[in-house]
Amino acid sequence: MGTPLTMDIPICIDLEKWTQRSNGIFGQSGTGKSFLARLMLCGAIKSKVASNLIFDMHDEYAFGKESEDGVFVKGLRDLFGSQIRVYSLDEASSRRSGRSVDQVLKIGLNQIEPEDILLLAEELNLRATAESSIGLLQDRFKQQWLVRLIEMSTDDLTEFCKQANASEAALGALQRNLKRIARQEYITSQAEYSQIDEMMHIFEQKGHVILQYGKFNSLLDYMLVANVITRRVRESYVKQAGQYEQSHDKADEPHPLVITIEEAHKFLNPGVARQTIFGTIARELRKYRVTLMVIDQRPSGIDSEIMSQLGTRVTGKLTDERDIESVFTGASGRSFLRGALESLDTKQEVLLLGHAVPMPIQVRTRKYDEAFWREMGHMSQEEKKDKARKDLADLGLAQPRKK
Repeated sequence: MGTPLTMDIPICIDLEKWTQRSNGIFGQSGTGKSFLARLMLCGAIKSKVASNLIFDMHDEYAFGKESEDGVFVKGLRDLFGSQIRVYSLDEASSRRSGRSVDQVLKIGLNQIEPEDILLLAEELNLRATAESSIGLLQDRFKQQWLVRLIEMSTDDLTEFCKQANASEAALGALQRNLKRIARQEYITSQAEYSQIDEMMHIFEQKGHVILQYGKFNSLLDYMLVANVITRRVRESYVKQAGQYEQSHDKADEPHPLVITIEEAHKFLNPGVARQTIFGTIARELRKYRVTLMVIDQRPSGIDSEIMSQLGTRVTGKLTDERDIESVFTGASGRSFLRGALESLDTKQEVLLLGHAVPMPIQVRTRKYDEAFWREMGHMSQEEKKDKARKDLADLGLAQPRKK
């Protein structure tokens, strides 16, 4: 991860322990959280300790991107090639030169469940009556409740309200708000689970998936799609874990999966943490081999029970009193830790504490640069040519002449 602030000794994180429990990367804006996340993701990918599902809201992780210092840095696809599979919601951005996307993902209205909608109550401006209205629709139309609601004419809506003894005003408001979802280009009326199930196969093969949002980078898009996919992931892993418990065959043991989410407080705040699939995963820990890596600049917005379950915390500079208190939830020696955190610089310095490190320690993080990329196995074009020449020489073959 880097070196202590006053010494030149490498400090390591135990990656197996890191993947055994959910973890957090915290720090105020500008402290380099996304670069810290890249360091951790690269370590997990290279060591093969876990597969990764990354919800990439701002398209930062897959391909090269310019840093705040004006330097272009490698993406995970650049470093690890075909080990990384890239999905996108945005068909137009998927065709950009040099950014090869494997699939454009479609989400069906039939795949969206009431819990997904209720999670978005604030973003969709839903009324307090939304939950009961959705319940009446689900009782009548089962899995097709959202499709049927969107397609209802004014007369259909009136007739349904009479039969179900529902409020026409409440149902009409719900329909208007949910049409915002149906209008999105990546939404279709009906979709099979084949694309999401293909992701499950990638994880079984110890691969990694990055989902890019492209132009669909509002919190509404981000939370809806992440919740739909993660719920399916958990269903798959619960099934695999059950099979392994029955067979005791190592071949059936699920390969660990780490799900990376940014703006984590939106999924894990006290009001919704018990309803979302992310809250369930954070509480279940390693039971089903699925854990979270949460990235946030406002840890105080995350439910305190969830914070207490996080195994390892990588924390950059924080100044808000509530955020500082939240980061140290469940930790001993809080006065020492507070002093250590307050003394950090805003750039390239973090406090490590928790399950994957022997003791809390301040660290100057290593740079995400050419030296690091070479350690990950990446070679420049010149290095590739040198290797090709050496391989030919080892075989006793002359290099082809230049025309």
